[in-house]
Amino acid sequence: MKRISFRKMLFLSLLTMLMVVAAACNSDSSNTKEEGSPGSDGSSEEKKEPIKIGVLASLSGGLESYGKQTTQGFELGLEYATDGTMEVNGQEIQFFIEDTETKPEVAIQKATKLIEEDGVDFLVGSSSSADTLAVLPLAEEYEKIMIVEPAAADSITGADWNKYIFRTARNSSQDAVAGAAAIAKEGVKIATLAPDYAFGRDGVAAFKEAAENLGADIIHEEYADPSATDFTSNIQKIIEAKPDYLFVVWAGANSPWNQIADMKVQENGIKISTGAPDIPALATMNALIGMEGFTVYYHGLPENDLNDWLVEKHKEKFNGEVPDLFTPGGMTAALAIVEAIKKTEGDTDADKLIEAMEGMSFDTPKGQMTFREEDHQALQTLYAIRLEEVDGVDYPVPVLMRELSPEETAPPIRN
Repeated sequence: MKRISFRKMLFLSLLTMLMVVAAACNSDSSNTKEEGSPGSDGSSEEKKEPIKIGVLASLSGGLESYGKQTTQGFELGLEYATDGTMEVNGQEIQFFIEDTETKPEVAIQKATKLIEEDGVDFLVGSSSSADTLAVLPLAEEYEKIMIVEPAAADSITGADWNKYIFRTARNSSQDAVAGAAAIAKEGVKIATLAPDYAFGRDGVAAFKEAAENLGADIIHEEYADPSATDFTSNIQKIIEAKPDYLFVVWAGANSPWNQIADMKVQENGIKISTGAPDIPALATMNALIGMEGFTVYYHGLPENDLNDWLVEKHKEKFNGEVPDLFTPGGMTAALAIVEAIKKTEGDTDADKLIEAMEGMSFDTPKGQMTFREEDHQALQTLYAIRLEEVDGVDYPVPVLMRELSPEETAPPIRN
C-alpha cells in the first residue's frame, strides 16, 4: 500500500476544515437577510397580505345570464381600477367566484365557505334578491363588508339592512321613480305584473307609491310564480281590469313578453311599460317597439370615457359582445372596493372601511355614484327610454329620452 506523507495529510486536513467553515458561513448567510432586503430593518417593507374578495353570483338557474354579466364586469372593473396590475396599495387582489345556483340555502353555504375557508375581506353579490337577503346576516355576524350587486329588493337597504351592507346596484324604489316618471300622471289607471317574491313585491310597492304621488291609480296587482312559463291566467286578469297601462316588473329568462304579445294586450287598449331588460330579453320584445319606460343601463346610453373603455374592452375580451344590463354593475362593485381600499391605505377593518365608504363618491360607467350615509345605497343615474327599431340591430333598441339624475331617482330611506 502506498504511504501518504505527513505534509500531504496536513494539507488535506486543512482543506477539509476550510470547506466545513465555508459551508457554515453559507448556511448562516442564507438564513440572514441582507440590510435593506424585504423584511429586514432596512427601507423595504415585508410583503403585504393580499386583499381577498368573494363574489356570489347566479351562474346557473333562472338568473344565470345576470350572474355572467356581473362577474365579467367585476373582472374588468378590477383590471381598470388597478391598471391591469391586480394590486392596490402594494397588496395583491385575489377574488373567488361561487355559484349560488339562484337558491338562498346554497348562497348561505357558499358565503360561509368564502368567509371561513377562503378568508375573504369583502363579499359581493348576488344576482337574486332572495339569495342576497339570506346572506345579509352573515355579513353582520362575521363583520364583513358586502357590496350588493345586482339584487334590487328595497328591503336589502331597508328593513333587513345592517351597517356592513353597501349597494352599488339600484334598488326597486329607484326603478319605481324612473318607471313612474315615464307614464304616471293624474287620472291614469295602471295595473302591475311581477314575480311573487321580494324583488317583485318590493318593486310593485315602490312603483305604486311613486305613481300615486304623481296622481295615477293602481287598479290591479298581479303576482306570478317566479319559475312560471305560462302567464295566461295572470294576463287575462289584467285585461279584464281594463287599465290604461300595464307596468311590468320582471327579472329572469322566463319573461312574459311573448305571451303578452300573443294575448294581444296592446290591442285591448292597454299600453305596456317596463324597465328595458338585458339584450336576450329585448330580442323577445319586437311587438313592444314604441314602448316608453326606463333602463338601468344600455351600452350606447352613457357618454363618458369609463363607459367607452368598458364597451371596447368587453368586445375585445368577449368575442365582440357588448356589455349588457348588469355588466357595469359588476364593474362598479370592483371600482368601489378598490376606492375604499385606497382610502383606508389597505386596512380591511370593517369599521374603518365603513367610515371611508359612507358618503364616498366614485366614478363608474354610468357617471358618478355616491354611497348615501344613512343606508349605504348608491345614488345613480337611470335612463328614460323608448324602444325603437334600428337598422342592423335584431332587437328593439333603448333610445334615450332623457337622463334621470341621481338626485331625481334618490329613493326613500327605509332602514
